[in-house]
Amino acid sequence: MSLASHLAELQRKHGDIEREIDEALAHPSVDGLDIVKLKRRKLAIKDEIEKLKSPTRH
Repeated sequence: MSLASHLAELQRKHGDIEREIDEALAHPSVDGLDIVKLKRRKLAIKDEIEKLKSPTRH
């Protein structure tokens, strides 16, 4: 998988999780812990995207 396609896939996943969070927040019956887990996944993906975009990748 090329770097560009990997970044695109990560950005798609990030957007999907963001939509899941928005939907969960719209329903008061959703467990707060589930929202926290989604936010952590979203942040981990964002961190990975930033690492891949960084000019000094390791």
